[in-house]
Amino acid sequence: MHSRLELPRVYPVTDRRLSGLSHAEQVRRLAAAGATLIQLREKHLPAGEFYKEAVKAVAAARKAGVILLINDRVDIANMTGADGVHLGQDDLPPDAARELLGRDAIIGLSTHSITEATAAAREPVDYIAFGPIFPTDTKPDTEPVVGLGQLAEIRNALPNVPLVAIGGINAANIATVIEAGADTAAVISSAVAGGENIAKNLALLNTAANRS
Repeated sequence: MHSRLELPRVYPVTDRRLSGLSHAEQVRRLAAAGATLIQLREKHLPAGEFYKEAVKAVAAARKAGVILLINDRVDIANMTGADGVHLGQDDLPPDAARELLGRDAIIGLSTHSITEATAAAREPVDYIAFGPIFPTDTKPDTEPVVGLGQLAEIRNALPNVPLVAIGGINAANIATVIEAGADTAAVISSAVAGGENIAKNLALLNTAANRS
C-alpha cells in the first residue's frame, strides 16, 4: 500500500446519463451537498470530449476544495491535474500509474475476489475497492456478486487497508456494507440519478451510512 487514506463514508461517482448533468455540474452539486471525495466516471464519450469534460470538472473540484479522481484514464488524470485515478483490473498497472502521476497522486484499484484484493494490497495504491457487493444495473457486464461475507473476509485479512465497497449500494443497504468492514461505499445511481435530487440523495446516504 502507498498510504493510509482517510475515506469519507460515502464516495459518489458521477454519471452523465443517469444525472442528466455535466460532470462539472455534478461535482459542484455533490460538493455543495458535503461530498469530499468524488470520482469522475465516463464510459461513452470519445477521448477529446472526455478531456474537455474532465478539465471543467477538475476546475469545479478545485474551486470547491474537494478531491476528484478519474475513472480508468490515467492519461486524462495526468493532463487535467486531477487528484488521482481509480483503476480497474484491465487498466494500466498501479506501478505505471504511480510513475506517471507521481507520489502524491491518489490511486485506487478495483478488485473482485479475495485473491485480487490481497494482491492489490502489495501495489502502490491508496485504497482497494471490492465488489460488486450487490447486483447492479450500472455495470451490466460486471463481475459476479461477491456479497457481504466476502467483504468481511477482506477486512479481516487486510485490517489496515483503506477499503471501498462497490456495486449496487444504496441508502437501504449502505449501513450493512459499513458494518461488514468497508471504510466507505462508492455509489453511482443512488447518488446522482435524477440530477436535481443530488443533495437529497447524498443526505439520505450519509444518514444511513452513519447509522452503522
